[in-house]
Amino acid sequence: MSSQVSSSPSFPPIGQLEHLFAASQTRLIGDRYAPTGIYKTPIESALINENGIVTDIQADKKVHGGIEKALHQYAQTSYSVLREHFPDLAAQFTVGSMGENISVAAMTEHNVNVGDVWQFGAEVVVQVSQVRSPCWKINDKFGNDNIVKIIDQHSIPGWYYRVLQGGTLKLGDTLSLLERPNPISLRQFLTLYAEHRPDLFQLQALADCVGLTPKWREKIVKRIGYLSALKDI
Repeated sequence: MSSQVSSSPSFPPIGQLEHLFAASQTRLIGDRYAPTGIYKTPIESALINENGIVTDIQADKKVHGGIEKALHQYAQTSYSVLREHFPDLAAQFTVGSMGENISVAAMTEHNVNVGDVWQFGAEVVVQVSQVRSPCWKINDKFGNDNIVKIIDQHSIPGWYYRVLQGGTLKLGDTLSLLERPNPISLRQFLTLYAEHRPDLFQLQALADCVGLTPKWREKIVKRIGYLSALKDI
């Protein structure tokens, strides 16, 4: 984890950190009794290292956690979409209920790009590494098998950060964009990838995004190969 990241914001601050969440323990979820760290509680400050919030317990690091998915952010506006589709669950769709670590009203998949480098407060610098791939545990938590489908249909999965520079993060910290190496928003990324037969050059542009996780890059490259073979038939 670098300690030499530039901390001179290149863009105006987008807002302030409004919510921080961490799981103090794992819980079992659903009929499969699988461990999960999705149940998080509000905290006022956190020490951040390359693995995210030091006190945040993550049950399955193949899905959430590790250096490439150290911190999760979910857009506050996405909860309104879920409340509209599932009115009987509206009271449960509160900020933090998707298992996110960070919440900022002004940030969504529309104005956050793949590879963005953000400064949080005076010390912490992070980079958007990939979109979240929502799993069955979300459905099981809320007791409805269609929630993940709606999340996918509306392209509102949230996103992950890798930590470039650790430090202390606290509520009220200012958030500023330091670098934007790619012109592709998370929403554009998701929309293009979801197309049945996307343009291969545009798909390659996704794979070439600076800062994208190796796992997602490999996933896109494999799809390009598959679609290229179909065109040759």
